[in-house]
Amino acid sequence: MTERLYYSDSSIADFEASVVSVDESRTRVVLDRTAFYPDSGGQPRDCGQINGIEVVDLVDEDGELVHVLAEALPAGGTVRGNVDRQRRFDHMQQHSGQHLLSAVFDSLFGYTTLSFHMGAESSTIELSAPALDSAQCQAAERRANEIVFENRPLSVAFEESGQVEGLRKESKREGVLRIVSIEGIDRSACGGTHVRHTGEIGPILLRKLEKIRGNVRVEFLCGRRAVRRARLDFDALSQIARLFSSPLDDTAPLVAAQLESAKETEKARRKLALEMAGFRGRELYTQTGESPDGLRRFHDQRASGALDDETRALAQSFCAQPKALYAATSLQPPALLIVASPDSGIHAGNVLKQALAAAGGRGGGNAQVAQGSLPSPEAMAALLAQFGF
Repeated sequence: MTERLYYSDSSIADFEASVVSVDESRTRVVLDRTAFYPDSGGQPRDCGQINGIEVVDLVDEDGELVHVLAEALPAGGTVRGNVDRQRRFDHMQQHSGQHLLSAVFDSLFGYTTLSFHMGAESSTIELSAPALDSAQCQAAERRANEIVFENRPLSVAFEESGQVEGLRKESKREGVLRIVSIEGIDRSACGGTHVRHTGEIGPILLRKLEKIRGNVRVEFLCGRRAVRRARLDFDALSQIARLFSSPLDDTAPLVAAQLESAKETEKARRKLALEMAGFRGRELYTQTGESPDGLRRFHDQRASGALDDETRALAQSFCAQPKALYAATSLQPPALLIVASPDSGIHAGNVLKQALAAAGGRGGGNAQVAQGSLPSPEAMAALLAQFGF
């Protein structure tokens, strides 16, 4: 069984160990002791080297930790391991911060932590909360940072599962449990790496809330991550403030006002565009000659693009006139809009639906307006021919 040095002291990053076993390729190595932490409990594995060779994976197999190396380990009974200290400490900050946050949400609101995930940029906890508002988040963040500033000790103890009391979350494991405690607020069974005092967690920053499975997922960052993210946020907000020539604190209401103004402008633009499409449709009708069957047909052919509201308004304006038929098509992706005047003698929806079914397309509509999509541009010509185009 591999002795896990991080169980007793998570700050150990450099160590010596004896080789217990290697495979034939000498890339899968088991040591008698190790400081390397594998993927477990929502925390990613450590990175580092053994005798200068990169450790590319860590596999937990029946109590033994297999170190998977990038190349063969030279013969020898003793090795030296070096864990990436910066990555390890980052993980210690995030994991200890998670314990603290989970304890705070539990003590303030009675919300239990259902799961924990530590990502490369941020971490998340899933809380048994039907909803979580901004005031609650701010209260939890404020309380957690108060405990960080108090620099309370984190301690590790090993206790028999049958005698353990006062855990924040009951453990289903049997035998000896590793208990990580934050003085005065938390006791949790955990095998992860942790700091020695809450002050080492650094600032805690709550970022985002997301509803999931009837619960709430909270994104957070601790320590260096929180400082880096706060700097990026400040720089982004400062740039926005400069664009608006506004003090930073006044930027949010100014942006909101600008967005509302932009929405009103867009509504006015769309209204004018639809009115213009109506004028164009009537003008186009007068410029279009009659077909032998007495209908005025116009084909609006486009290489790509959506058949939008303006296209529909133009087509309907054209077909508001007598004996008119309008087709708008797009080849990328293949799509078709058909509009027929009431006196055209053509039921646009029925004809299009039947033609689409034969061509393997989808769509439909009513007597005057129908729209659909086709599997290929080649199918478009055959379909248009049924409308006399």
